[in-house]
Formats: sequence, structure tokens, C-alpha cells
Amino acid sequence: MAALNPPTLADALSPADALRTLLRRQVRAVFNDRAKGEAPVVPSPEALFEPDSPIRMVHADVVAMMVGGMRALLLQMLHPAALQGVLDHSDFREDVEGRLRRTARFIAVTTYGHRDEAARAIAAVNAIHARVRGTLPNGAPYSATDPRVLGWVHLAETTSFLEAYLAYGDPGMTPDAQDRYFRQTAVVAGMLGAAPAPRSRAEAAMLMSEMRNDLRSGPATREVAAFLLEGSAGRRPGSVMRTLGGAAVDLLPPFSRTMLGLRRPGISVLPALAGTRAMAGIVRWAFAGSR
Repeated sequence: MAALNPPTLADALSPADALRTLLRRQVRAVFNDRAKGEAPVVPSPEALFEPDSPIRMVHADVVAMMVGGMRALLLQMLHPAALQGVLDHSDFREDVEGRLRRTARFIAVTTYGHRDEAARAIAAVNAIHARVRGTLPNGAPYSATDPRVLGWVHLAETTSFLEAYLAYGDPGMTPDAQDRYFRQTAVVAGMLGAAPAPRSRAEAAMLMSEMRNDLRSGPATREVAAFLLEGSAGRRPGSVMRTLGGAAVDLLPPFSRTMLGLRRPGISVLPALAGTRAMAGIVRWAFAGSR
């Protein structure tokens, strides 16, 4: 009599659970470079932020974070120093996915990892920023350690992540929870040297209005925005990234769309919004109960 093969994990799982496992594995592969030995960040009981707090809820919503991340990049490029730093010191054109992966991992480590691991990640970023300096086209010097430049980068990220979460994660998030999200993200901002950093939604709106005076637009800004959304002749984004890009542009403040040379989304963006919402629901279902 032939020997029976031992049961595998797939044999023990229902079709729904097997699909959940497959989806989780595929999503995690996007954010962890296995070639470098990276594994998913395991939530620590000694993280900077407690379980089920606003920052951990917002940053756990994968699709909303991807939409928010693209929105943040588009906003950040409007600051001359942030843009020039990327142009002078980054290989983003050759490795857009790698840049997004590194940013996502930093957020995961500082949100969920042990506080000591978070401190090491922040120290590493500070060391990188210390080497990023140069001269703007108008001859003025710039530095990635400038608190106000870091403040704009932080403001662009936090407002983008929250807006995307309200659109595709939890539209019913309370105003108190939103304010607490800003207070929590201000902790990491302070460790990075960013100032000012909003501690409430009202402060974030005030700073967004005030810091518009720091922003500039020109051919380089629009070219980078077009590259992020449309790619180049040798690198076109896939359907998923195009969908998320449409959702990100839809969430941009109107003033920034004008500065970036982007048209206000009309009825043509509806399929992208519906696709993003469906994607968010599927990924949320896949990760339900796994955090």
C-alpha cells in the first residue's frame, strides 16, 4: 500500500483561509526585500505606540497607505529643497519601488517595532539626511537637516496618510482620534528634527496654508510628478499603480494640482476610485485578525 503524503498547510486550510494566506504573502513581499533578508515587522509590546491607537490603525491599512504615500510624494516635490535633494541624491527614477519600500519599512518599524529598533531606524535616517546638502538653482544652499524642510515632508506625509485612511479605511474616524494621530506622529517627527509638526487636524490645516509660501512649481516639479504617475518610455506603471495614482491625485489639495500641472479629476477617475475601494476591501479582508 502506497504511503500517504503528510497533510500540508493548504490541506488544513479552508479555501477562504488559503486565499487569505496567499494574499498576505503577496502583499508582504511588496514591502520586504527578501534578497536583503528583510522579514515583516512584528508588532512589539514595547513599541513607541500602544496597540489599537490611531497611528497603528492608520498605518496598518495597506491600500490607504499606498494612496497616501503617492499623494505625499507629489506634495513633497513642491518644496524646492525637498525636490532638489531627491534630484541630487536619489536614484528614484531607477528604483521607484525600492524608495517606496524603504519608506514603508521605516514607517512600519517606527510604528510597530520595538522602541529601540525604532530609535535605530530614526538614527540611520538622520545620518543619511546629514549628507544630503547642495545648492538650489537660484544659488541658495539647502540641507535635508533643515527643520522646516523636514516639517513640510512630515506634514505632507501625515495629512496624506490620514486623508487616504478617511477615504478608503475608516470614514467614521472621530475628530479626537484624528487629533491623536497627529500627536503620535509628532513624536517621530521630533526625533527626526522636523519642526513645526502639527499636533491636531486644525494645526495641520493651518500649517498647510502657511507653508504654501515655501512652495514653488516649475518644469522640474511637473516632470517629476508626471514620472511618478505615468513613468517613462522604458518604465510604465502597471494597472494597480495607475489606479492608486488616480486615487492619490483625486485627494490632492486643489492648489497643489494646479502647481503640479495636473488636471482636476472628472468622471474619468471614477473607475480608479472604485478599483481602489475594492482593492482596499480585499486587502483588509486578507489581513483581518492577523495584526
